[in-house]
Amino acid sequence: MNSSEVVATHERSGRRFEAAGVGSFVLDEGTGPPVVCLHGVPASSFLYRKVVPELAARGLRGIAFDLPGLGLADRPADFDYSWSGLGRFAAAAVDALGLDRFHLVVHDIGGPVGFEVAAAMPERVASMTVLDTIVEVDTFTPPWSMRPFRVRGLGPAYLKGLTKPVFRMLMRVQGVAHPDALPAAEADAYVDLLRRGDGGAAFLRIMRGFELTRAKRDLYVGTLGEAPYPVQVVWGERDPALPPGRYGEEARRAAGVDGITLLPGKHFLQEDHAPQIADLVAAFVTGDAADG
Repeated sequence: MNSSEVVATHERSGRRFEAAGVGSFVLDEGTGPPVVCLHGVPASSFLYRKVVPELAARGLRGIAFDLPGLGLADRPADFDYSWSGLGRFAAAAVDALGLDRFHLVVHDIGGPVGFEVAAAMPERVASMTVLDTIVEVDTFTPPWSMRPFRVRGLGPAYLKGLTKPVFRMLMRVQGVAHPDALPAAEADAYVDLLRRGDGGAAFLRIMRGFELTRAKRDLYVGTLGEAPYPVQVVWGERDPALPPGRYGEEARRAAGVDGITLLPGKHFLQEDHAPQIADLVAAFVTGDAADG
């Protein structure tokens, strides 16, 4: 199977929907309490293709949709690709998908996007699982692999140089602790989905749209520490992009929880630890339900 066939299989496993006037794509499986899984960059709902069925197998409704500019979503030229804009889309998406109360799983810049959703509708969030993301955004130091994408003029050239072999190497170094969990065709599918339709232009706008301000830090810390819902923090113990000793501790401190659940992985735990993530989410959801 080549990467085109992988993308086609992925597309057949979900469906199209529209929110806030933007067409997107969602994986939606299971009939239990809904768990909305938000992706970051350079990913899409494809990152959760293993997690969603694992959640469904545990009696939950696993949901992962593409943010505008990524994956199989539209890439409108006039869209606000900042975290605020993506957060507004995500809030509209949960409405479009008919979700009243839902659990959140956030990862990478899906963290800030999810925090925007939680700040806008805290009463509808039943719990939050925080995976390898950023909270104290005003002091965030982008990893070396991310920095060139954020520079005007340099970004397009750097993206052009992101060939499939280069991306596979980056995933081995930063993303996946167990390379056998990510065959070459599936790694290559990330690149196909990133460039789909516009060559990655919207992705570059997302990368330049990071809101690294004190105001956003205060908002995001508040969604964890002042929330009416429980929060758990789960991290890859070998994540070189967002090391747990710094970024995991920032999330733990903001949430006011006693510890971080460390998994033996790197940044993209969804690739090689999908069952473990689903176990942790299912146990957390069940505990929340038992508490009231």
